[in-house]
Amino acid sequence: MAQTIQLPKPLRDIRSLAGAVASPSPLDLDTPDRAAYERGRREGEESVRAQLLAQRNEFLELQRGALQSLRDAIPQVVRDTETALITLGIEAAQRLVGGLPVSAEMIEAVVREALSQVEDSAEITVLLNADDLALLQKHQPEAGVTSGDHSHTEFRSSPEVTRGGCIVQTRFGVVDGRRETKTELLKKNLVA
Repeated sequence: MAQTIQLPKPLRDIRSLAGAVASPSPLDLDTPDRAAYERGRREGEESVRAQLLAQRNEFLELQRGALQSLRDAIPQVVRDTETALITLGIEAAQRLVGGLPVSAEMIEAVVREALSQVEDSAEITVLLNADDLALLQKHQPEAGVTSGDHSHTEFRSSPEVTRGGCIVQTRFGVVDGRRETKTELLKKNLVA
């Protein structure tokens, strides 16, 4: 049932549907129009195909870049982790060794190790921490810790030597047997 609607004012710019032309389907077109339609459709499809191919290539480049970044990052993370673990291990060892009580046997072992690195020399001076020297002299009054054929070894205290270490001086050079020097050498060898 049709109803009539009345509007209070007339509508503007209203066009009649009677004059409107529906877009034709390709089957309704004449042969030249049909060929133009097919050519336009093919061109549109090829344009979309080219855009899709360009987007796919862009995506592949982004993917390759991301994968390469990951490949480059993994060895760096491994190196950083190794360095951090080495540093942590050395710090733990320093705290353990630093917490050990210094004994006469320990001092003797440090001096013997340092003297073992000295070429035969007639004059050797062993520098020790003052407390370590007193402990060594108390344990061995003559402080006769020697190694090899060292005919004359003199023991002295030195403020530059920390507890548990020593410095051996000869005419030919110095052997640094301090704990901190050994720790630095260990760090350099492990991190390198």
